[in-house]
Amino acid sequence: MIKIAVLVSGSGSNLQALIDAHLSGEIVGVLSNKPEAFALERAHKAGIPTTVIEHKQYPSREAFDDVMHQQLLDWEVDLVVLAGFMRILSEKFVKAWEGKMLNIHPSLLPHYKGMHTHQRVLNTGDVLHGCTVHYVTPELDAGQALAQGMLKVSHQDTAHTLSQRVHVLEHLIYPQVVEWICTGVIQHTTAGVMYRGKLMQEPVQFCKL
Repeated sequence: MIKIAVLVSGSGSNLQALIDAHLSGEIVGVLSNKPEAFALERAHKAGIPTTVIEHKQYPSREAFDDVMHQQLLDWEVDLVVLAGFMRILSEKFVKAWEGKMLNIHPSLLPHYKGMHTHQRVLNTGDVLHGCTVHYVTPELDAGQALAQGMLKVSHQDTAHTLSQRVHVLEHLIYPQVVEWICTGVIQHTTAGVMYRGKLMQEPVQFCKL
């Protein structure tokens, strides 16, 4: 059984979606850099071990990441899932977990990397928007995309309504991708990322029009 750690900084709605999905793998720990993160309460209610490592207590990003890395090793983690973890990770940490760490980004990557994606979509008048589950690499939001949830942008949408609509998609596709990894449907190999035994060329797409 694959052992999963979830890294959080905030409310933990994606963590809750993972808990509610009853994955084939086991969430063995939830780690937060913020002691007030409500995600920790969600983990406690589900009986999942938690730890808080406050980044402000460390002199550098690398020092913080080293302590976090050791905690993941102590949990014997196979897969790291970033769920609203609001920290830029050091290159050393990312490379240590490359092929074993996922993130979900609120845009249809490679479009709109970085922040404020919903407003940027509105500003450019895009018809489609959504979210992307991808492997984490040292380059921001550039790892291979595994799945995307897509929706049509309405004339009535605001950045707030788009955020809410995209969150619904996140809660659907993130647990699905994690489950696929737990069951071997998606595999990260030296030959590339495999999906159902074949080399993945494009992310799996889910539509909510």
